[in-house]
Amino acid sequence: MTVIRDMTELSMMSITDWNNSEVEHFHHSFQQILPYLNAEGQTIYKEIIEEIERRKSHYS
Repeated sequence: MTVIRDMTELSMMSITDWNNSEVEHFHHSFQQILPYLNAEGQTIYKEIIEEIERRKSHYS
């Protein structure tokens, strides 16, 4: 079973250090609440999307 750390712990580290399950989990979560995100949440969501794109290009 994959362990997904909570956002409190993850926010204290670089997104490049998140595991794939964490990136996918929070991408899905933020996608669901997108209309309600404040500016900080939108910035984090953008960073998650950029990290997904970076990983895709890196592993392609």
